[in-house]
Amino acid sequence: MARLMVDGDELVMGLAWWEKLITRHGDVRVPLAAVEQVSIQPDWWRALRGIRVRTHALAVPGALCLGVWRHGDGQDFLALRRPRRSPTVVVDLRTAAPYARVAVSCPPGSQMVSAINTALDRQRRAEAGEDS
Repeated sequence: MARLMVDGDELVMGLAWWEKLITRHGDVRVPLAAVEQVSIQPDWWRALRGIRVRTHALAVPGALCLGVWRHGDGQDFLALRRPRRSPTVVVDLRTAAPYARVAVSCPPGSQMVSAINTALDRQRRAEAGEDS
C-alpha cells in the first residue's frame, strides 16, 4: 500500500511493488518547495478529479484508484483505497511540479500531515535564513 514520507527536501509517495507495476511508475518524488497545501479528506473519493490515463492507472469502482488522472489543470497521481477508517492525505502542488496533486489513503493521516507541515516549516525557515 502506498505511503507518504518526507525524505530530506522531497516529499515521496512510496509505492508497493505491485503499484509500481500497474502504474508503470516508480516512487513519486516532489520537492517540498512545490507543496502548496496539505489537507485531510475524510472521504477518499473527494480527492478524485478528471479521468484516468488508461495506460498508467487502475480504477476498481468503489474500491481503488491508482495512478495518473488527467484533468483541466494538469495531472494528479493518486493511490486511493476505500478503507473503512483511513482518511486521505491530499497534497496540492504548485504549477512547477510534475503533478497538480498527489493523494494517498493512509491510516495515520493526521500524523502524516503534521510531519509534512513540520518539514515545510523547517525548509521555509532555512530559506528565510539564507535570504537574510
